[in-house]
Amino acid sequence: MASDLARKTEEPQAPRIFRPTTKSPLGPVKIASAVSSVAPLLALLAILGILVHQALPAVKYNGIGFFVHNVWHPGNFYLQPVTTNGVLHPAQADYGAWAIIVGTVLSSLIALVIALPASLGAALVVSKLLGPRVRNALGVFLELLAGIPSVVFGLWGTLTIGPLLSRDIYPIVAKHMPDVIILRWFRGSTGAGEGLLTSGIILAAMIIPIIASTSRDLFAQVPKLTEEGAEALGMTRMEVTTKVTLPWVSAGIIGATVLGLARALGETMAVAMVSGSVLGTLPTNIYSTFNTIAATIVTTLDSALIDGTGLAVRTLAEAALVLMLVTLLANVGARLLVRKVSTTALPVGRGV
Repeated sequence: MASDLARKTEEPQAPRIFRPTTKSPLGPVKIASAVSSVAPLLALLAILGILVHQALPAVKYNGIGFFVHNVWHPGNFYLQPVTTNGVLHPAQADYGAWAIIVGTVLSSLIALVIALPASLGAALVVSKLLGPRVRNALGVFLELLAGIPSVVFGLWGTLTIGPLLSRDIYPIVAKHMPDVIILRWFRGSTGAGEGLLTSGIILAAMIIPIIASTSRDLFAQVPKLTEEGAEALGMTRMEVTTKVTLPWVSAGIIGATVLGLARALGETMAVAMVSGSVLGTLPTNIYSTFNTIAATIVTTLDSALIDGTGLAVRTLAEAALVLMLVTLLANVGARLLVRKVSTTALPVGRGV
């Protein structure tokens, strides 16, 4: 009997499994988290739905011509409104967005060409070459620069940068630029400081803090042992930067670049102040006045409200849809590029 008792005490006891009889209620934290997770999607769908609803009459009236010609004429408000394709509109109304689409893309690309190397250079210097005190001070200045309102940049470009460039820089560049196919775009009349290149420079100044601050954080995440190992294998500082550091964070740099590009594509006030706000004409050279989709919306909204038929406002809604489409294409292209470079093969040995 004692042996049976000892056998029972030696046998392991099966753990008890707690099975709640009632389902625990969903707490307020989970509800708030669920609502917060879907709120951005709901906001995007709401904006898209409102724009589509407002833009449908303009889409019916403007047709495919909205994307292929440059005329932007609200019509004659002194004549009796007429109906075309079931849409009431002012007589002789004609809208074409090709010029402002080209202006939006070109100004953003110019800004990106200027800002990307400057941002990466600043981020590398701050994160790799400077001491902690100077690094922290410059980091604060970068963050402060990112918080400056766009209208301040526009005023700076209108009063200072634009006149300075048109007086002292643009004439020299236009005079000495070789007359070849691509560089020919830098020749010709330089204007009064308002135009495509000035807008690109202002946009570059606005997006440099975004790309530089993000890239600085990315460079700080590169393992020091990896860089030191590359130097031990005989690589120079430049080779370590181009073949180890940059490939290590290439996907993140693409993401930072897309953030800057999205800011440039949607910028309104600064571009409206330095672009010249010319509708219906394509830029003939890099100094020409032009307009963008966002600047067109903000500069013509007041006059569009005069249209009693509502077609002008609905056309601006259609232009806003086009801007959303351009931004979406840029993001999709960036995602595809990130997938392509996401697998990083680091080099081993000098010159590899």
